[in-house]
Amino acid sequence: MTEAVKTKPKPKGLDRPSTVRIIKAMSVAHTWLYRRTGGRLGKKWHVGSALRKGVPICLLTTTGRKSGQPRTVPLLHMADGDNVILVASQGGLPTNPAWYHNMRANPEVTVQLGRTTRRMRARVADPAERARLWPRLVQVYADYASYQTWTDREIPVVICEPMA
Repeated sequence: MTEAVKTKPKPKGLDRPSTVRIIKAMSVAHTWLYRRTGGRLGKKWHVGSALRKGVPICLLTTTGRKSGQPRTVPLLHMADGDNVILVASQGGLPTNPAWYHNMRANPEVTVQLGRTTRRMRARVADPAERARLWPRLVQVYADYASYQTWTDREIPVVICEPMA
């Protein structure tokens, strides 16, 4: 694990409970809209460094590690061949997101890209894979670099591979 060097302060209030609740509500609404339209609406993220060109969104469904229930979240993604690459950034907060913990407990996930849903097996990128993928991810969404400076944890890169 590499140590993050803090180069800029994290925006104030990002980890307040009210902010977390708003983000969760927006995630639920985004998921509903994406599913309802087969990804026609909600397929691109146009916030921060992605304001102009947008970054593609997928829906990741994991199995809740405590509840055993399906949990779906909209996430930025990047294609790498047949693999779908995700980043457990949680906006640079000090902890990994719930979907990451669910995926670690049960790596069988589904990924929806537009109207297509694929069964996949998710795993954390090893150090060499992360070193190869991280610059490409930052190129797709530059805010990842800022998020990494806001946290002491190394932000995990997750590789979702098609299941045979």
